[in-house]
Amino acid sequence: ISGSLSAVSSSLMVKSAENINCSEPTTDGLITALKENIFGKTEIRPVINLKTPTNISVNFILYGILDVDEKAQKLNTYLWVNMVWNIEGLSWDPVKCGTDRISIPRKQLWRPDIIINEFIDENKVPDTYYLYLEYTGKVMDDLPFHVISSCNLDIYTFPFDIQNCTFTFNSYHNFHFLVFSVVLDVQLSFDKPVEEAFKNSLEAMTTKGEWELVDMLAQKPTIPPQEMNISRDTLTYYIVLRRRATLYVVNLLIPSCFLITVDLFSFLLPPQNVDRSAFKMTLILGYTVFLLLMNDLLPVTGNTLPLINAFFSLCLALMVASLLETILIINIQCGSTHYGPLPSWAKALFLNYITKRCDPAVETPPSEAAYKTPALLELKEISYELLSIRQQIDKHFKTDESAEEWMHLGQVIDRLLFCLYVVFLSVSFITILVFWIYWYKKNASLINKW
Repeated sequence: ISGSLSAVSSSLMVKSAENINCSEPTTDGLITALKENIFGKTEIRPVINLKTPTNISVNFILYGILDVDEKAQKLNTYLWVNMVWNIEGLSWDPVKCGTDRISIPRKQLWRPDIIINEFIDENKVPDTYYLYLEYTGKVMDDLPFHVISSCNLDIYTFPFDIQNCTFTFNSYHNFHFLVFSVVLDVQLSFDKPVEEAFKNSLEAMTTKGEWELVDMLAQKPTIPPQEMNISRDTLTYYIVLRRRATLYVVNLLIPSCFLITVDLFSFLLPPQNVDRSAFKMTLILGYTVFLLLMNDLLPVTGNTLPLINAFFSLCLALMVASLLETILIINIQCGSTHYGPLPSWAKALFLNYITKRCDPAVETPPSEAAYKTPALLELKEISYELLSIRQQIDKHFKTDESAEEWMHLGQVIDRLLFCLYVVFLSVSFITILVFWIYWYKKNASLINKW
C-alpha cells in the first residue's frame, strides 16, 4: 500500500525547478517556457510534495451595498476578492525573460476553489479571464463577486438598527487522507489587516444609499487536531452596517408625532358647541391613509416585530380612544334631558371629590343639603306662599337642575380622561424611546466586543 501511494503521489507532484530558462527576453520566450513547465496542469496543486499545503492569502474590498431584504433575510453586495498563492518551485530571471510579471489566462493554472459559505444565489458578474504571475512564482488573482448572501437581520430597532453580516471564506474540498493522518490541502490567511480592508472599502464605496458601512471585523477560527478530518480552514469577515434613518424619521415618525399632537389639542374644543367627534374621525381617517401610503417604507419580516410598528399602533389606538371618549361625553351632555336625577354616588365622586382636587376652577352646583340650612328653612316658612306662586310662574322657564348636573358631570369626566390621556401618552412614548436607545446601544456594544 505504501509503495502504491508513493507512486501515485510522485506522479501528481510538480517537478522542482530552480529557474525557467527563456530562449529570449521577450513575452513570447517567457510564454513558451511557461507552457513547457506549468501550463495545463490545472488538476493538481502546484506543490513538489503533496504533503505540503498551499497557503492562500485572501483579501477583499466592498464596493457597494446594493440591497438589504429584511423579509428574505438577504444581503446584496458587490465585492472585489483578491487571492494570492505561490507555485512551488517556479521562478525565472526577470532580466533574461524580459519582465518580472506577466498576465496569463486563468484557465491555464490551478486555482483554489474558494467559496463564500453564505452564497444563496448565482454570481452574476462579467467573466474575467486573466491573472498575474510574478517571477517568484507568486500568483495574484482578482475576481469580482456579486454576493447575494444570507444574513440574520434583526429589525427590532428599525429604523435605528445596526446589522452584522458575515462572509465566510473556505475551500470546498481542502483536505485529504495520507495513511493515518489528515493534511489540509489549502490553508487560508489574511493578505492584509482587516483595518486596511475596511479603509479601502470606505474609499472605494460607490453606493451612498440607505446603508452605510461602519466597521469591518475578521477572525480565523482555530481547528483542533481531532476535528481536522471534518473541518475546513476558514476566514470569517464581519460586515457591520448601519441604516441611515433620516428618511424614516422625516416621513414616518415626525408626521405621526404631529398628528398625535393635533389629536391631543383637540380636547380643547368644547364638545357641546363644536362637533369634536367629526374632527377626530377625520384625523383617524387621515392617519389610516397615511399609514397605507407609507407601508412600503416599513420592513416586513416574520422574525420580530419592530418597535416602530408598536409606535404606529399606539398612535392609532390613542386616536380611537380619544374618539370613544368624545362620544361618551357628547352622549352624557346631549342626552341629559332624558336622564333622571344624577345618582348620589356619582355626585359625591365626580362633582365633589374629583372636582375639588383636579379642577378647582369649576364651580360645584348647589346640592340639596344647601337648602336645608337654618336660615333658608326660616325664610321658607315666612315666604311659603310667595314661593309657591313663583314656582308656578317659573316652572316653564327654569333650567332643569338634574340636566345641569349631568352637563357638569360630562365636563368633569372629559377633563379627567384628558389628564389620563396625557399621562398614558407620555409614559408610552418615553417607554418606546427608552427601548429604542437601549437596544441600539446593546447592538453597538456587542459589535464593539469583537
